[in-house]
Amino acid sequence: MDRLKGRVVLVQADTEFGTVEFLNAVRQRSWRLVVGLRSNRTLQDGRCLKDLYRHAKRGLQVVLKDIDYPLTVSWFWLKRADNKRELRFVASTYPYSGAYLVQLGRKRWAIEGFFKTAKHQFGLHCFGQSTQLGVYRWLILSLIAYLLAHWIDQWSLPSVLDWKIASRLAVETLLPSIVWFQLLKQIRRSTDIAAQYGFEITLKSLPDPAYWERCKI
Repeated sequence: MDRLKGRVVLVQADTEFGTVEFLNAVRQRSWRLVVGLRSNRTLQDGRCLKDLYRHAKRGLQVVLKDIDYPLTVSWFWLKRADNKRELRFVASTYPYSGAYLVQLGRKRWAIEGFFKTAKHQFGLHCFGQSTQLGVYRWLILSLIAYLLAHWIDQWSLPSVLDWKIASRLAVETLLPSIVWFQLLKQIRRSTDIAAQYGFEITLKSLPDPAYWERCKI
């Protein structure tokens, strides 16, 4: 904490941290908080945040219910992966301009989007390390997987910015043995289901490539 003295500390957080307790805790430390807020948050005058859209200007100062200090509020439309737009509200304990709040909100959402992608597509949520060094190592492995998928996606024609497809394509291209072992594991788990329908799953090795060359003569 001593290293923070004399510095401007900007805390950015998503909607889940927009609680009264978190707002108060950050403000008590004299830090500047930029946090997402749900559109149904109630103001002291009885209105909701969503009522400000179309009826107010970005950068308006409002007071939420259960707090006694003003927040600067702005909003923007966020384009989701399904090409649908979602109205997002962002608030700050510091009187930033509405345009700057939108800029901060979009940048924070880009960070959140990357975190969710790394978590669900590149194994970030699977780490079991209990030391700081272990966490760093797992984070680096997750970032390497992310970069490999990005490069494979750039080389594919046409390039599709779908991380689930890109990660699968990267594994199939660079590490096909992993796909093969996953398939074997799935087959073993499915033998009972096949037997219920009167089938038996049998794997048979293909002839050696040299055998095929002899057959051509």
